Amino acid sequence: MSEATFIIDAMHCGACTGRVERALLAQPGVQNASANLMARSAHVEFDGPADLESLKTALDQAGYPGRLKEEMANGPSAAERQMQEARQLRRQFLTALALTAPVFVLAMGAHMIPGMHHLIASTIGIEASWWVQMILTALVLAFPGRVFLRIGVPALLRGSPEMNSLVAMGSLAAFVYSALVTLAPGLLPEAARGVYFEAAATIVTLILLGRWLEARAKGRAGEAISRLIGLQPKTARVQTENGVEERPIEELVPGDILLLAPGERVALDGVIAEGAGHIDESMLTGEPVPVAKSEGDPITGGTVNGESALSYRVTATGGDTVLSRIIAMVEAAQGAKLPVQALVDKVTRVFVPVVMALSLLTFAIWMIAGMGFSHAFVAAISVMIIACPCAMGLATPVSILVGTGRGAELGLLFRRGDALQRLSEVAVVGFDKTGTLTEGHPALTDLEPLADLPEAEILALAAGAEARSEHPLARAILAEAETRGIAHAPVKRVKALSGKGLRAQAEGAKLWIGNAGAMEEAGADIAPFAERAKALAAKGRTPVWMSLDDRPVALMALSDPIKPEAREAVDALHKAGKQVAMVTGDTRATAEAVGHDLGIDRIEAEVLPDGKRDAVESLRQIGPVAFVGDGINDAPALAAADVGLAIGTGTDVAIEAAEVVLMRGDPNGVAMALELSRAVMRNIRQNLFWAFAYNVALIPVAMGILVPFGGPGLSPMLAAGAMAFSSVFVVTNALRLRRALR
Repeated sequence: MSEATFIIDAMHCGACTGRVERALLAQPGVQNASANLMARSAHVEFDGPADLESLKTALDQAGYPGRLKEEMANGPSAAERQMQEARQLRRQFLTALALTAPVFVLAMGAHMIPGMHHLIASTIGIEASWWVQMILTALVLAFPGRVFLRIGVPALLRGSPEMNSLVAMGSLAAFVYSALVTLAPGLLPEAARGVYFEAAATIVTLILLGRWLEARAKGRAGEAISRLIGLQPKTARVQTENGVEERPIEELVPGDILLLAPGERVALDGVIAEGAGHIDESMLTGEPVPVAKSEGDPITGGTVNGESALSYRVTATGGDTVLSRIIAMVEAAQGAKLPVQALVDKVTRVFVPVVMALSLLTFAIWMIAGMGFSHAFVAAISVMIIACPCAMGLATPVSILVGTGRGAELGLLFRRGDALQRLSEVAVVGFDKTGTLTEGHPALTDLEPLADLPEAEILALAAGAEARSEHPLARAILAEAETRGIAHAPVKRVKALSGKGLRAQAEGAKLWIGNAGAMEEAGADIAPFAERAKALAAKGRTPVWMSLDDRPVALMALSDPIKPEAREAVDALHKAGKQVAMVTGDTRATAEAVGHDLGIDRIEAEVLPDGKRDAVESLRQIGPVAFVGDGINDAPALAAADVGLAIGTGTDVAIEAAEVVLMRGDPNGVAMALELSRAVMRNIRQNLFWAFAYNVALIPVAMGILVPFGGPGLSPMLAAGAMAFSSVFVVTNALRLRRALR
């Protein structure tokens, strides 16, 4: 499968996205097409090499010219285009407002201000007033309102009317009828000689106001991506044979040595070549505590250096950097279409034609009822203006945009937008154990002297012997000695005892370290301490004995420590009404000890990597499953789950198999991602309710059906204001997600 993304600025409502998708899907080889109103883009998937020019032609013929995203790489960014659109709409609105204000005063002042009608009649005259209103309204339609005519009329002529068509028809109908009254009043009966220039001008002005406010709000909705893009410096200082040079980051290549001053932002991904200090990685993980770094440690572009001067070797540039991949993930998620959107698409496909039919029906009903042409005409225009599919088209994508952006700020990357909906529906969350709920490396958890030997001397002897071993448990003892600042005791003639431990020669005695088998070989009697060892094993820890000759001197215990946040994460998921499972390849005793400690509901132990997929399938009997893992062996389970969540500190294979990436190595991110998905879906439901309820309630009002004393329920001006407000409300409601999880 190949894919391409088109930027389509001409989409303005839910009906537009449906027509774009149908135009693309009709082309040979296209398997999937998804248009996003918020991003003004369409993503296409097709078999083999597609004829992109034919796709462009199809979009042109449908009335929605598109440009390939790659062709716009050197042009303005999405955020910059959004700002340009907002500035243009502001100019159009202010121009329309300046031209409409006199029209409104002349038309409505006579009704609202006592004596105003007489003043107009006795000065310039009513007919001259109509001429002034006609000229000013014509300017409104010809200049700031031209966008509605330029897009809406051709769409109507193609037989695919959309929101601009409704506005164009409503405002043109009011203008043409009023111009006819002004220019040739004799063609109409005296009772029908009323002008509605103020309605035509005000409709355009109010809808431009709504679009301007909507564009400003949409700009704020996309701020997360803008901030991510802004994190990467434009230049960096490079160490060369001729000294230090400042170069644009586009000219840098892997292997370049860059200098990093205190407080400076890291330009590209790399590895520290010289120096040590702390790096603020909050942009990456959401974790505010700076991370200690030294030579050989990786650092990420966009993070901030602390108070030390460092140099580092570039390892990735361009689209290969972590920051670029994060931006690509978030953009892909924001362009996704959730399953809940299917209902909206079905409605918007027929919405505009139904509204036009209702407008004609309204006109016919009031004419048959004997209310007169003017009365029926105003009601028909009100219906056409108030029923706008904009809010319905924006309801889902704007919430996805803000929600995924907020997730990126918190270190929660939704690689696919539909994971937002599916995560909110899961019934059980399965965790891998090692590296997900536990630290992923063994540590010394217990040290109990069994003779009159101090802990420091025990650790010194153990570290001296284990320094020659490659066993993971040996590294845990060495790490503990290093942490305590204990030097290794002089030990020689170290010999590994297969399956038991090791033997060495310490000063004045033979040193034995290992399991009960090693102690048996040493002739050491550990029976008096057996209960203590059994208690440690019951906690999922591995007992390790130490003896000098045949005298037991210490009982140690090693285990993979549970992450401090793991218990909090499990509790949070239980509070959210989810069952928690653990799927691990560890022994049942260890798994049950960890599971009991954390309060996990279901434990699947001694599971081989290929069996983890089967374990996920068995969990699905409870309901939809989310699985959390970090290793290569977790990839099958991550792919098999309804939603896969990868710990960002894990392997690339696990991350690629998952739909959600938790950039922190913190299982608490699972509960945060679940809460965010619920907040987004709640916000989408609110938006959809508003968009549908608004139209269901106000179309009958505009028709006059719900007004007890007859007459149109809303004037075209109020209808235009209500329509503009509906879109602004939906976008503003979605912006509340920026405060989620605070």
